[in-house]
Amino acid sequence: MIIKKVFNPIAVVRYLRTELLLSMALSVMVFFLYHHQHIEKVSLPFSIAAILGSALAIFLAFRNNNSYNRWWEARTIWGGIINNSRIFARQIIANADNAVAIGKATPQQVAEYKKELVYRQIAFAHALRLHLRRQNTWDELKPLLSDTEFAAITSKTNKPNYLLQVQGNDIKKGMRTDILGAFDNIGLEPTLAGFNNFQGASERIKNTPLLRQYHFFTKLFLTVFMAILPFSLITDFNKMGVPILMIPISMLVSFVFGVMGKVGEVNEDPFENQITDIPMTAMCNTIERDLREMLGERDLPAKLEPKDGFLF
Repeated sequence: MIIKKVFNPIAVVRYLRTELLLSMALSVMVFFLYHHQHIEKVSLPFSIAAILGSALAIFLAFRNNNSYNRWWEARTIWGGIINNSRIFARQIIANADNAVAIGKATPQQVAEYKKELVYRQIAFAHALRLHLRRQNTWDELKPLLSDTEFAAITSKTNKPNYLLQVQGNDIKKGMRTDILGAFDNIGLEPTLAGFNNFQGASERIKNTPLLRQYHFFTKLFLTVFMAILPFSLITDFNKMGVPILMIPISMLVSFVFGVMGKVGEVNEDPFENQITDIPMTAMCNTIERDLREMLGERDLPAKLEPKDGFLF
């Protein structure tokens, strides 16, 4: 996620170098044809570029609006994962500690049980992040799971879903051993089901791209607009006596439309581990720090801070 408010103009230009090079090549070609080859008929009425630019603006506005909605929904989903992780840890800790208070379990049994479920919840957040980004660095989960459980998870296709299944099984186990009360599952099950819903919503965004026809026609209209623009500007600038200004102005207008197109393009996929994505690594770090602190631990992972204006 981009944190900084001021962008490096050189980096932005580099990001749009293909569009700018195309616009410059077309503008220079039109200027050369119009003035050195005396082919005045290559010019077009400005109304053509204006009409096409209006159509392009509609497509860009629709795409950018829907891309932002996808990005914000992804951020909302992960905000829910953070909040529900805290709720789940609080429920497990409070209910398990009650077993000690009423003499149904020893402090050691309860401590081990709480750590196992809370650490597995932390592992779920990390596993979902890796699952959505399609990364294979599953060794990150080793410190959070037992050797047997880590060996079992490596063979699973949907690892986050498997961890939620194990959580459900261990809640039932806690009820059988009296670490959890007979009715504690009533409060825990909706919280656990919420994680399934959050995962499903994240997978929906990941696996369902924005309508490809909008992507295709936006790119097509932008290319056609950039090609027509120099032909539409050359006559007006020639009447003003400064035809050479057509080249930078054409590039500037193409740059503006190109930036608008890129903004929508990069925001529509918020789980690709890019600088424009939601900061899942930082949010997993928040979950791990908060839940381990709730267990009473003091040796917590360092808080992830933005680096060079970016938070991953």
